[in-house]
Amino acid sequence: MPDVKGSFQLGSWAYASIMLAMSNSLESPLDRLWKEYGAVFRAWDDLTLARWMAQTLGQIEGRVWRLSHPLLGAYRLAAQLAHDRQIWFKRLATAPSAYLEAECCRAPLLPLFTRDILETGLVCQHCGETCVAYDDMPQELQDGVRQWAKTYGPVHAVAHWDDAQRKRVGDYDSRFEQAATEAEALLAVAGGQIVPKFLDFYPASIWEDQDECLEVRPEDIEV
Repeated sequence: MPDVKGSFQLGSWAYASIMLAMSNSLESPLDRLWKEYGAVFRAWDDLTLARWMAQTLGQIEGRVWRLSHPLLGAYRLAAQLAHDRQIWFKRLATAPSAYLEAECCRAPLLPLFTRDILETGLVCQHCGETCVAYDDMPQELQDGVRQWAKTYGPVHAVAHWDDAQRKRVGDYDSRFEQAATEAEALLAVAGGQIVPKFLDFYPASIWEDQDECLEVRPEDIEV
């Protein structure tokens, strides 16, 4: 890597190329892959993007969805681009009437249930911020959500134990596998029993069907 002083001897184009290469090298292979996936949406004009999103919202209405579902992955890519372009502010297409406006970014409210729900609340699929804080969720949902999250927290924490904690249990690998199995069961409860109740209040809901820290993948969870 050239030092900063030496870089000023390069032409501006060459220096910019070096900085771009350095930036790209910091991206993970997965980041680059998703960027490649998103290229199709970047090629669309604002009206085409807005209409596709409005139509897709209608298609996913009335159901609970895994975060890993390919349709949700495509929508999430489009939603992030739409947020950058402020598509929903331009009123180029009308979302289905069942979707309320999210307070965080004024896009249609499409909430994501994650294991961190007590801290982050429901997460907006358009801007990535909290769209409904836990305390603002309907009271009918809060108790079940809190009980689930309090149970899941210690299970997930096993993946982040320090050396002292690992030594105390002796066979940490077995304890890790046990935690992964418990996480699979708890995530299945979330997707099969808890999040479906959200449909009484939101037109569609999404749940996080993996735990990368415990190496739990979507295909490990049967609902």
